[in-house]
Amino acid sequence: MKFRFFFSVLFFISFSSVTNADHIVGGEIYYDKLGGDDYRVTLKLYRDCFSTGAPYDSAATIFVFDNAGTFIDSINIVFPGSVQLPPIINSPCFTPPTGVCVEEAIYQGVINLPNIPGGYNLVYQRCCRNGTILNVVSPNTVGSSYVTHIPDNSTAPGNNSPRYNYFPPIYICADIPLSFDHSAADPDGDSLYYELCDPFSGLDAMCPSIGVITPVGSGCPTIASPPPYAFIPWDSPYSGTYPISASVNFSVDPVTGLLTGTPNLIGQWVVGICVTEFRGGVLVSTNKRDFQFNVVDCSTLAVAAIPNQTVFCSGNTVNFTQTSVNAISCQWSFGDPTTLMDTSSLFNPSWTYPDSGMYTVTLIVYSSTGCADTTTSVFQIYPLVDPVFSPPPAECIYENSFDFAGGGTYLGLGTFYWTFGSYATPNSSTLLNPTNVVYNATGTFPVYFTISENGCVVTDTNYISVYPQPNASYYLESPIACDLQPVHFINTSSFPPLTYQWDFGDGQTSSATSPYHLYDTLGAYYTNLITTNSYGCKDTFYLSDVVQVFPSPIAGFTVSPHDTSITYPHVTTVDASFGATSCTMYWGDGTASFNCDTTHTYSAVNSYTLMQVVQNNYGCTDTAYEQVFIYPGFLFWLPNAFTPNNDGMNDVFMPKLFGVYKYDFMIFDRWGEKIFETEDLLTGWNGFYKDKLCEQGVYVYKISFFDEVEKVEHKYIGGVTLLR
Repeated sequence: MKFRFFFSVLFFISFSSVTNADHIVGGEIYYDKLGGDDYRVTLKLYRDCFSTGAPYDSAATIFVFDNAGTFIDSINIVFPGSVQLPPIINSPCFTPPTGVCVEEAIYQGVINLPNIPGGYNLVYQRCCRNGTILNVVSPNTVGSSYVTHIPDNSTAPGNNSPRYNYFPPIYICADIPLSFDHSAADPDGDSLYYELCDPFSGLDAMCPSIGVITPVGSGCPTIASPPPYAFIPWDSPYSGTYPISASVNFSVDPVTGLLTGTPNLIGQWVVGICVTEFRGGVLVSTNKRDFQFNVVDCSTLAVAAIPNQTVFCSGNTVNFTQTSVNAISCQWSFGDPTTLMDTSSLFNPSWTYPDSGMYTVTLIVYSSTGCADTTTSVFQIYPLVDPVFSPPPAECIYENSFDFAGGGTYLGLGTFYWTFGSYATPNSSTLLNPTNVVYNATGTFPVYFTISENGCVVTDTNYISVYPQPNASYYLESPIACDLQPVHFINTSSFPPLTYQWDFGDGQTSSATSPYHLYDTLGAYYTNLITTNSYGCKDTFYLSDVVQVFPSPIAGFTVSPHDTSITYPHVTTVDASFGATSCTMYWGDGTASFNCDTTHTYSAVNSYTLMQVVQNNYGCTDTAYEQVFIYPGFLFWLPNAFTPNNDGMNDVFMPKLFGVYKYDFMIFDRWGEKIFETEDLLTGWNGFYKDKLCEQGVYVYKISFFDEVEKVEHKYIGGVTLLR
């Protein structure tokens, strides 16, 4: 390409305010696994050379947190120096302006991080971004956070994070399509997925940096806050997926990382790109890079552009296209040495070449101002090659085996080559029809059938699916099986949704998830479970424990009487159970007896459910029930003397009462002074008053209460003799 116009002055006028910019232009962080538990951490930072803000950190502090957000360690990396990046622009006819300058610093250090559950997060934070950015609210107060995740060994042992191959052009032309290879490399060969995403915000001007260079007395913390972090505050209508005003929205190919779009508004813009690595379908880590695009006016320039050749070995006729900008006319030369007629002024012409070979195609475009631009591109013409194959049907991972058959159009002179992927054995083949390809992982995997012929390499891609195998398992809720009690089978199978086929060993089956089954006959039974997932894959589990069905005892008892008064609340039970080795009687009032031939006394009026539980020597149980009703009645009896001498006999003076309420009991001396009172039926007078034993003599008592039968108040006054 040739540069044919003066434009540096125009850009300088348009971007004169950029010289007052601040600090951060972009960056990323990634790591490499070294020997043992050592990791080399790489932090790439991009800064505006003309910034009036702080220079690069004399030492960058990278903080390490575990997956729960607990601070683990930090590493301080001394500033390694910086280099100025060339002012690249996506228009070959335009000399880049000088209003923006970007420099790159690459900090690298080594840290030891032993494996822990959940892995680690590495964090670097800084302030601030350029104040002239258009898609961020108050950009000169918004910082940056760069984060990368180191997974634990259960997810991806010895992982190395992906890193980007190229830095985007500093300048891009308004209204000219951008096509930039924003791909990344992964040292482990993991699958990569690209997307536009939201950059993280970071520190602000009040606390521009933390760590080893934290300003003294600034009030800044010495340790960064753990992830997650807030995204930058987008100025409406912009967002992570719409970061730039554009006539053709910016997007990134999720597989190749190709960044495309056509900006339509001059200015500075922040863009975020994420590359996520997957291993065996499991997310491992994400490298989030943000950078700054400077969109400039290139409206007076004609830019010639021929798309790179993407179709090979498709015959001798080529349909040419162009992606030129600001072109009002054009002239093609197809490079055919056999004729002088290989030219065209059509924008999208066709040409048929006489033979296979390499031809240099030239395109000249002209703008309305008469500015011309020229570009060339080499096209390779080969005989038609069109490999085709049909993917074999999906299989379950258990004992899978795939056969492939290559076909299509080719001369049969070409090193065939199949690529099945790292999860396959074998992972490649040079046979036309390879067989018995076995996969050791589940998922959908690309298969590539490539034919290399006459210097042309053409690939057909299809996908095969390997379905997961369910994992059948279960256990018995109780190891004891009894003929009168159902056995509960507890299902612990994994990878649902599943359907179930139970075999209980007695000719009976079930499709329930965790069934109950009642065995009709005593004996030993072998059981199993077959699980089937939605793909039709099956697994069978045979329980090692034999279901041994034992006889159950038969509970039974008699009770007498079923109804009795509270004045005589005694109930007798007689055991009538059969085949039991132990018997427990629950009386319904919170008490129990381990003898079922016994008598129980109730203390309150109520209806009680008696429950008998019997068990035999196999651990099998049975239960029987009876009802007893204690109806109201009352009883009052009172002695006329007592001897409080602590001999354990007649030491306390108190009445015997049943079936009463609102009870009051008082004692008076012979002068009429009250020396004792209680409302508790179970508390009596011990002969003491004010912690001294009273004199021998006669004392007056007063007792009142209501009976529970007729609800009538009763009062008693009399004398009691205290004997010492």
